[in-house]
Amino acid sequence: MAEQNFIDYVKICCRSGHGGAGSAHFHRDKMTPKGGPDGGDGGRGGNILIRGNAQMWTLLPLKFKKHVIAGDGGSGGSSRSTGAAGQDIILDVPLGTVAKDAETGEVHFEIEKDGETKILVQGGRGGLGNDHFKSATNQTPRYSQPGETGKMEWKILELKLLADVGLVGFPNAGKSTLLSSITAAKPEIANYAFTTLVPQLGLVRYRDMRSFVMADLPGIIEDAHLGKGLGIRFLRHIERNSVLLFVVSAESDDINKDVQVLINELRLYNPELLDKKMLLAISKADMLDEIMISQMSEEIDVPMPYLFISGVSGYGLDALKDKIWAMINDL
Repeated sequence: MAEQNFIDYVKICCRSGHGGAGSAHFHRDKMTPKGGPDGGDGGRGGNILIRGNAQMWTLLPLKFKKHVIAGDGGSGGSSRSTGAAGQDIILDVPLGTVAKDAETGEVHFEIEKDGETKILVQGGRGGLGNDHFKSATNQTPRYSQPGETGKMEWKILELKLLADVGLVGFPNAGKSTLLSSITAAKPEIANYAFTTLVPQLGLVRYRDMRSFVMADLPGIIEDAHLGKGLGIRFLRHIERNSVLLFVVSAESDDINKDVQVLINELRLYNPELLDKKMLLAISKADMLDEIMISQMSEEIDVPMPYLFISGVSGYGLDALKDKIWAMINDL
């Protein structure tokens, strides 16, 4: 993924169409000089809809579409003819997109399936023609309903990546190196913090032509839930992962403390994240020998299984994939 092409948040102003006015018409022809009311209803205003598209992976097409305006409904006609419906606007989005109200933060819905279509902003209803208002005591109503006004609302669309495994860790912990070593993804790798600025997806090939998707997310720092570092902007992507793979460097002064800080940040952001399956990978194990690994293992006390790996030398990667596959499939 090119960083400039990955957009996972857009705010757009949506205006649905106005409903058409009903008609106050009376039937007239050469045989009926004074016929009864036959005014038709106005057409409904256009809706603004969201449609899931499995071929999309970013909200980039909507980045510069700040205003979305649907068509207005047509007015009713004679002979009880209904006005034309306003033109709908359909916005294609990636799977995992969540629609929210920009003012209240209320979540409207989430798009999870290809082709799934939901109304984001509904158009105004068309007005009733005078044919609806005739009665025994009012046989010639000379009025009709105006169309309902369309709505203008600001909406937020947020993308949550769909991946089987999400990498969680501090900046420069070796997450990108791990992703590049077991997938074809080519994230930027460098010896400084926050090298990864946008999520990266990679397909991990497993035994017997099987595979699973892994997501490398920008590093988390303490108080990320308060917006520090890259903040909560990318924490929402973790909500879609079935397995959370914590990555902590073997260079860490206190692995237990680092894991606890990461768990605490997830808990403060969304306590439900702690219900997910978790696994700890201690990276950069190529710098350790068997004696050091044994000594470190005696000191590790974390609430999840762990193993030592190295994305550079390949140490422990097969065992890591075996463990992840078992956790994904509840084996």
